[in-house]
Amino acid sequence: MRDLSKAPMCIIPLLLASCGLMNPEPPKKAEIVMYEWEDTGEGEPLSIRINLKEQKAAYMRGDRQVGWSYVSTGREGHSTPVGDFRITEKMPLKVSNRYGWIADPEGKVAVPSARAGTPVPPGHVYRGSEMQNWMRLTSYGVGLHAGEISKPGQALSHGCIRLPRDFVPKLYAAASLGTPVRITRG
Repeated sequence: MRDLSKAPMCIIPLLLASCGLMNPEPPKKAEIVMYEWEDTGEGEPLSIRINLKEQKAAYMRGDRQVGWSYVSTGREGHSTPVGDFRITEKMPLKVSNRYGWIADPEGKVAVPSARAGTPVPPGHVYRGSEMQNWMRLTSYGVGLHAGEISKPGQALSHGCIRLPRDFVPKLYAAASLGTPVRITRG
């Protein structure tokens, strides 16, 4: 007869090998899709619809949607105007004459959010915010441009409409002077 008293000891290493002793990698955070763009440039002229409540824009050619993106519009105290506008100016790079930041003598950020006219400490300098792919909507400085959208769905700008940085070159190329932009509350 066989001695079975040692059998359980032989099985233990096999069981432990399948118990997942290694630390599993934590699940990766789902990446948020910031935009979709399927425009071929064909068909009716481009128009833009911005929904302030949803913090999203729809890009249309007639009744056909050719894309959408998250936007970040004016936060409390810096509201984005509602109404019908047209793109009246396009610039690859515009520097804000209202908002920016203050750099220390080494060029590092000392004050991350400053208005033009804010007192600047000795040796420091005020720098206007750079707005890539600027598309003006109003005479008082509201426009569409590339910008940080750190919290999709939240209004965090000074009144302009921030667009995802990797998307805005596509829109900038497709939009022209006179492109209609409708901004609604919801």
